Amino acid sequence: MEATILKWLKQPGDSVKMDETLLEIATDKVDSEVPSTAEGVLDSVLFNVNDVVPVGSVIARIKTGAADKTQSNAPLTSSPAIPIRQTTVTESSYQRPQQATTPNGNRFYSPLVLNIAASEGISMTELERIGGSGNDGRVTKKDILEYVHHKKSGSQTDVRRQVRETEATPFRDDNQVATRSQQMPTAAYSGNVEIIEMDRMRKLIAKHMVDSKHTSPHVTSFTEADVTNMVLWRDRVKKDFEKRENEKITFTPLFIEAVVKCIKKYPWLSSSVDGDKIIVKKDINIGMATALPSGNLIVPVIKNADQLNLVGLTKQVNSLANAARNNKLKPEDTSGGTFTLTNVGSFGSLMGTPIINQPQVAILAVGAIKKRPVVIETEQGDSIAIRHMMYLSMSYDHRIIDGALGATFLNAVAKELENFDGNRDI
Repeated sequence: MEATILKWLKQPGDSVKMDETLLEIATDKVDSEVPSTAEGVLDSVLFNVNDVVPVGSVIARIKTGAADKTQSNAPLTSSPAIPIRQTTVTESSYQRPQQATTPNGNRFYSPLVLNIAASEGISMTELERIGGSGNDGRVTKKDILEYVHHKKSGSQTDVRRQVRETEATPFRDDNQVATRSQQMPTAAYSGNVEIIEMDRMRKLIAKHMVDSKHTSPHVTSFTEADVTNMVLWRDRVKKDFEKRENEKITFTPLFIEAVVKCIKKYPWLSSSVDGDKIIVKKDINIGMATALPSGNLIVPVIKNADQLNLVGLTKQVNSLANAARNNKLKPEDTSGGTFTLTNVGSFGSLMGTPIINQPQVAILAVGAIKKRPVVIETEQGDSIAIRHMMYLSMSYDHRIIDGALGATFLNAVAKELENFDGNRDI
């Protein structure tokens, strides 16, 4: 929907080449570079560093060779109309779900507005009550700076007016909890403490998590799976696989393969909610939660995962994971997901209760694979054996996914993993 300008790498008057990086921007997902769309001379930049720019806006103008030719042939007494190429912030396929614009909804705030609020000691409760002049009532940089100016100058007329406009609609209890949790500290802390300011990405993650909880009524179901066949198969083929494909095969593509098969049977798990409509996504795009070196989390997306075989899934998983670790993800790499997988077992957790990645309706967590003694039922009777066991947990949006469907899907994934063909070819 919008991006924040982090840094201009070229200044007016500088020569630029086609596809040369002009500036760096930050979206709510990733930081990325914007290349020049033409070769010429940068004529002007229309936004400054830290400005928040809506998608599709013109941000710079570049004089091309055609402009020089037009100018040289024009009479000196006239003001020639110089053709100029315009560079814009381009739109990725990700679209933020519609946010409520009233105080008892969860309004979206740009990183710049949140940074100003933090630096000026404006709490989320106070921020919710500022009237917005942007699209859909969004609070702009101008709005919050005017609010700060009136507050500091002691001219509280406009401030009181903005507050009164919103006081007629009471806050819901759940939003009171949300705003209280995000308020800036106003008192000194006693004892030996260290105060760490959240970085931009952590603030965005925190907001997304709170928004998700207030958007979707979360229900989490649990099951376990005997993944012995899958573990033994991977141990047997991983060296040959790496030698042949020049890629290491992890458990992640095997999990994704099972999830995709089950989504085809239960397509509502790959959907979203738009008011009273259920939007079932025919393209199965699987997000995989990935930890960054900073400790933050990002969710790159494997597009059309149902069209990839195991080798293709492995290459996509490894490529996106490496790009995430090296801060090389592009905005389109994190957009369009329809279902998310998170491997909490990679950090040693047995299970987890994940938060839905909006606007999706479900997220699956796989826990650590552990050897445990379990009862095996056979035609000859029951016996106890050492097996590789794993817990699975799935949180889902109870507005459209009932317990029966959620549990049925989760158990279907577990059965896919348990019935893994240990004799399959690479």
